[in-house]
Amino acid sequence: MLGEMVIDGIETPEDGTAEDLAGALLVRVATGDQSAFAALYDMLSARAFGLILRVLINRSQSEEVLQEVFLEVWQSAARFAPNKGQGRTWIFTIAHRRAVDRVRASQASSDRDVRVGSRDIDIAHDSVAEQVELGIAATSVTAALGTLPEAQRETLVLAYYWGYSQSEIAVLVGAPLGTIKTRMRDGLTRLRNEMGVTG
Repeated sequence: MLGEMVIDGIETPEDGTAEDLAGALLVRVATGDQSAFAALYDMLSARAFGLILRVLINRSQSEEVLQEVFLEVWQSAARFAPNKGQGRTWIFTIAHRRAVDRVRASQASSDRDVRVGSRDIDIAHDSVAEQVELGIAATSVTAALGTLPEAQRETLVLAYYWGYSQSEIAVLVGAPLGTIKTRMRDGLTRLRNEMGVTG
C-alpha cells in the first residue's frame, strides 16, 4: 500500500496521496540519491507514460519520451522548488511538454513531406478548395485563440487539441478543478464572441 511505504526514512502521507513523497524524493534526487530516483520512477512512471501515450498514441515513441522525461528529472531535479509547486505535477508537466515537443517535431516532418509530395502530384480542384476552406477555418480559430488570456488558451488547447480531461488538465497545470472548469467556460464564451459564432 502506498500509504504504508517508507523510503529511506521518508513516509508517504497517511491520506495515501503521493504528492508530499514525490516532492521529498525530488529533493533527494537533486543530491544524486539513486535510490530516491528509483522510488520516484516506480511511483510515477506508469502515470507519466499514460499521459504521454495519450498525446502520442504510438507506444514505442511514448516509451522513448518517458525515458527522456526521467532523464530530465534526474538532471534537473535541483530546479524543483518544493515551496512553489508539487513534485508529481512538476514531473507530469515535463512529461506533457516532452510529448508535445515530439508531436510538433513529427508534425513539422510530416508537413515537409506533404509539401514535397504535393509538388509531384496533380490535386483535383475540389480537393484544393476544401483544403483552402479548412486552412481558413484553422487560421480563424488560431487567431481567435491568440486573443484569449494565457490561462484560458492553455486550458482549451489541452482539452480540444490534446484530448485531456478537465481533471488531467488540473493536474498538469497545478490548478484546482473548479478553476479549470471556469477557464474553459469563459474561454469558450470569449472564443465564440471573437469568431462571431452564436448559439
